[in-house]
Amino acid sequence: MQRIRLRYTKRGRLRFTSHRDFQRAFERALRRAEVPMAYSAGFTPHPKVSYANAAPTGTGSEAEYLEIALTDARDPEKLRLLLDESLPTGLDIVDAVEARISGLADRLTASVWELRLEGVDPADAGRAVEAFNTAETVEVQRKTKNGVRTFDARPAVVQLETHSDPADRPTDQPCAILRLVVRHVTPAVRPDDVLSGLRAVADLAPPVPAAVTRLAQGLLDEETGTVTDPLAPDREAAEANSTADPTAAAKVSA
Repeated sequence: MQRIRLRYTKRGRLRFTSHRDFQRAFERALRRAEVPMAYSAGFTPHPKVSYANAAPTGTGSEAEYLEIALTDARDPEKLRLLLDESLPTGLDIVDAVEARISGLADRLTASVWELRLEGVDPADAGRAVEAFNTAETVEVQRKTKNGVRTFDARPAVVQLETHSDPADRPTDQPCAILRLVVRHVTPAVRPDDVLSGLRAVADLAPPVPAAVTRLAQGLLDEETGTVTDPLAPDREAAEANSTADPTAAAKVSA
């Protein structure tokens, strides 16, 4: 059995796609691309697909991950192209590697988010970010099925800063851009929790909902505060194997 790990995106209007909607679209793409999927045992077999830490509905993402199990070996890049052609534009398969090292989910310890706050002056956002960063605790509330839960969002935030986008052009309306690095903890601290925290510590309230995009997720480097590519260990292991055995690449069929 071969395992392939994929990175996919949610862009444009398809950021409103729920995780269940994506699952259905992806399983249709597997059938269209005639991928030799491995299936679970039992009365209702289903394709072996493992999803990792999906972004909330309504947020865009450049870094969603999943793993599939195949009964026959395939070239990861050719498989990526076939699946990408079988999905709608906006749900794009942008990277594929053969799983060489276990524990993909264990490498997803943090995310990098971009928050675009239309109608918010960057100077006001900067003051709110400073207040958040200097606060020892930032208590926020979230509605759950068991009622309202209060928790401290501050410890999970590794980095929060204002960010300028050189591609932006001056408009009549101000727009503040925030860059957020947050640890994956329990309970999960999401971008909307950080926005609630900014409202609590600095009364920052965007007039329209923030446009939120996950730029990356992976293993957090505690020294630098950066998030590394979670597929890099598999890619490096594959390269090391092909160097040790020059015929290895030829053993994977098209």
